[in-house]
Formats: sequence, C-alpha cells, structure tokens
Amino acid sequence: MPKDNTLLDRDGVRLTVDDTVANVTLTNPAKRNAQSFALWRALAEAGRLLPGQVRVVVLRGEGLSFSAGLDRQAFTPEGFDGEPSFLDLARYPEQELDSVIARYQEAFTWWRRTDVITVAAVQGHAIGAGFQLALACDLRVCADDVQFAMRETSLGLVPDLTGTKSLVDLVGYARALEICVTGRFVRAAEAERIGLATVVVPAAELDATVKDLVAGLLTAPRAAVNETKALLLSARHNTPAEQHAAEREAQGRRLRDLAGLGE
Repeated sequence: MPKDNTLLDRDGVRLTVDDTVANVTLTNPAKRNAQSFALWRALAEAGRLLPGQVRVVVLRGEGLSFSAGLDRQAFTPEGFDGEPSFLDLARYPEQELDSVIARYQEAFTWWRRTDVITVAAVQGHAIGAGFQLALACDLRVCADDVQFAMRETSLGLVPDLTGTKSLVDLVGYARALEICVTGRFVRAAEAERIGLATVVVPAAELDATVKDLVAGLLTAPRAAVNETKALLLSARHNTPAEQHAAEREAQGRRLRDLAGLGE
C-alpha cells in the first residue's frame, strides 16, 4: 500500500493509512472542526474502511481546536441542507428517532473495537460532541491548552453520542455529573489529574508525543494486544469470577498460539 494513502476525504473527515497506522483528521479548522450529521456519517465510514493491517488509529483536528462540538446550524429551524432539523427530529415517532440517533452514534462506537488501539490528539477546544469524540478513543494525548466541556445539558439536551459511560468510567459518577450539569471547562492540569487525559504536553510537543506513543503501542505482538484490550474492556462490567475466567480463556488461546497449536 502506498505511504500516506488517502482512503476517504469528505464532509470534514480525512482518512489516511501508512502501513499499520491510520490517521483520521477533522478538516474544517475555519469552523473549529464543528460537527455535522454528514461528518458523523463520514466518521462511521472511516471505521468501515480501515484495512485489516491497521493496528493504531490516531484522531486529530486541524487548526487550533480539536472540535468545538456540533455545528450551531443544527440548532436553527432550517438545520443543514437535506438533513432533518432538531425540530423535525422532535416530531419523529419514538422508534424512528431512536434509529436516527443510533446511526449518529455509529461515528463514536467503532473506536473501542478490540482489533485497534485508538488515540485522540487533542488541542484547544473539545466541546460537546468534540468531547464525546475524544472520549470514544482509548487514549487521549492532550496539549496544555486543551479545554473539555460537556454543554449538552446547558442546552436542554443530554450527551447522547456514547460519551456518558466513558466519562463515568474515567472520572467516576459524581465528577461526571458535575462536569455535565455545570457545562464548565475542564482544563489540562485537571484533565490529567482526574484521568481524562492520558498525558498532557506542551502544544508544540503534541505530534511528537503521539508519534512516540504510537511506536510504543506497536511493539507488542498484535494478538496479545488485542486480547489484552478485550480483557480490560470486559473488566468494567464482569464480576470477578467472570473476569478471572476470561483471563484463563485468553491465556489459553495465547499459549496455544505461541505453541503453534492455534486453529
């Protein structure tokens, strides 16, 4: 495959692949990478287009902000051209509305699949949908100018792009509730202290830090990495006995594979 091969470039999303590393970039810096329904469809498509050899996916936003959240045009009566407005969505039958939101969520769910590790490189604003997109990734490398905020509740809505579970898993129920209901900014030092940020670095060092992290993530054998990620994800909901059994089963698969006895 040619180096830096572009597989997708539309609706504010670009997917490029360099061997085992894919880069997903939000490409509308003039609007601080504000999100739209079309962008969500493109993000979901990026997940479907990932070649099988990809092991690490890096998510970035061009410009000064990672993503300032949902484009405010979505809140106007007209909405986006060719798309339902929020007022239109409010009139949908319950089952149809549920289906529409589920399709939007597809842009945020594939980042936790067990065959890849996903890294968000976050600078500047990560607000609302932008915050939830960063939360969708396994790891968050943050510049020291990062500002997270969950503004949906302040707008009379709720965070519905899969961010609530990730936020609670990272910072706990009480802190997640306070962040969501107040809508306040969580800045770099606090983000690192409470577990939102995997690491915080000066903005000028963000790309180099991500590059070093990606190199580290690629050192272990892929099958062991995938099994480990699956175990850690299951640990959040398994009982101790269930998790112990899952560890035994995974190790059995690894031992058989190393001995050349795998299927």
